[in-house]
Amino acid sequence: MFRDDDPLLAIVRRHALALPGAQEKISHGRPAFFTTRVFAYFGGSVRRGPGEFDRHDAGVMVMPDPDDEPALRQDPRFWTPAYLGPYGWLGIDLVDTDETELAELLDASFRRTATRRLVRRLEEDGRT
Repeated sequence: MFRDDDPLLAIVRRHALALPGAQEKISHGRPAFFTTRVFAYFGGSVRRGPGEFDRHDAGVMVMPDPDDEPALRQDPRFWTPAYLGPYGWLGIDLVDTDETELAELLDASFRRTATRRLVRRLEEDGRT
């Protein structure tokens, strides 16, 4: 489902693993970035019908900031991932975003899933 040497995965890794306490594991065949809970997945899919999925292998799935979520859902670049979509997750293809936006999405998702201690560390590092 992914190539370990994918240059887009390298970009996601660089930003995700720069967050305090972040680690990477393989979950359901895809790279997942987590602290105590997963805050991002590399790749995903959209359910099109029973047993039918559109794969987004060069995308990232995140939990957006609740204040930003309504606007992001209106943005046609974002898609609702199979399985995780009902829990508030959104996906975006990396060709449709730049590194600044990717870093902001990862930061927001991290803040929603990380412990208060890790979020404080993030803020102490100057990322508010």
